Amino acid sequence: MRSPRLVVLGLLLGAALGTAACTGPSAGAAAPVQATSSSAVTTAPPAPSPADAMATTQPKGPGPYAHTGAGELTGAALRAKPLVYVPNQIAGTLEVIDPATRRVIRRVRVPSSPEHVVPSWDFTRLWINSDRGNALTPIDPLTGLVGRPVTVRDPYNLYFTPNGRYALVMASRFRAIDVLDAHSLRQIRSLPVPECAGVNHADFTADLTTFVASCEFNGRLLVVDSDATRVRKVIDLNSITTPDATDPMMAGGMQGPRKGLARGASSMPQDVRLTPDGRWFMVADMLRNGVWFIDSATFRYDHFVPTGHGAHGIYPSRDAKRVFVSNRDAGTITVFNAATDAPETTWRIPGHATPDMGGVTADGTELWLSGRYSAEVYVLDTSDGRLLARIRTDSGPHGLLVWPQPGRFSLGHTGNTR
Repeated sequence: MRSPRLVVLGLLLGAALGTAACTGPSAGAAAPVQATSSSAVTTAPPAPSPADAMATTQPKGPGPYAHTGAGELTGAALRAKPLVYVPNQIAGTLEVIDPATRRVIRRVRVPSSPEHVVPSWDFTRLWINSDRGNALTPIDPLTGLVGRPVTVRDPYNLYFTPNGRYALVMASRFRAIDVLDAHSLRQIRSLPVPECAGVNHADFTADLTTFVASCEFNGRLLVVDSDATRVRKVIDLNSITTPDATDPMMAGGMQGPRKGLARGASSMPQDVRLTPDGRWFMVADMLRNGVWFIDSATFRYDHFVPTGHGAHGIYPSRDAKRVFVSNRDAGTITVFNAATDAPETTWRIPGHATPDMGGVTADGTELWLSGRYSAEVYVLDTSDGRLLARIRTDSGPHGLLVWPQPGRFSLGHTGNTR
């Protein structure tokens, strides 16, 4: 937990979003969509640096996730209302779920094609990413209420530099990583990535100097410096032959559109996460139906592990002993042993299921995942994979956020914290 000095700094950072309530029905099914409130977004003062945060917190264990154990909430996350936020990409809505009752308590219309909900670096806001709507829409995590959208081009996904200075917008449509001031959201510069079709997910090395980003439509990975000033290396997964990978031409069953997939691409990398020991980047591949392991020091391919059709999301457990991989087309979750980097079991969600993106609860007991092509959300027990709840949503639930989550600061996506 942070020191009293850092908590006070967190309070100063938390410029409140004055919003009108947009309350929907207690049940998740059939009520009219309500309009987004129109409060202005305030500009926060500069946030404390990770160096300050590190000086005031002591890790409970080694590795990059030393500060993300069960219950290790800090700063603004301590005051956040426990809620689950579901952006419905097809319906164009945000649904808010009370995790205690597992019921949809609010439904709000947001700009077109909401893809992910992302916590800000300092945890004082949550951002709804609407790529087709060219907007980032703020949520006040103290109340769960939605504010006025901010115009930002094509924010498919959102990350933050480790020093908290810049927001990194994955502008997939423009083959660019746009660098914005993290507080005002004013664009500072743009890093063109013409070699990357569909720049998508990312994660940082253990020393926070470099990140790896996936290019979902042409099967490549980018190695980029932490401030997104240059591409250091391009890894072409299509050129790698792996005898243990499922032949993408034989895989079948892939759900969702392949629009935009480059001709001849044999890989479709999705989520990228650093392993708990910091040694590898795990990269889920929807066409190869498994996970690549990329050396985080040399940025070279090491090995590949099949998991299931449509491998998509990657989530470390709170004790950093396991890693959960959602297989969207198989309707399964592969559980890796973090010490051996090998699968130890596979959980199957009953019936038709399309587990996509989500996160682990702050106490580590539940894994929440959106059912991308099933209009539902799944809640699984992280001890045994038992399905605890199946919650109906609007169409196209995508980058679901469970909030709050442990950690000192957010690197982006649906809760990549350190």
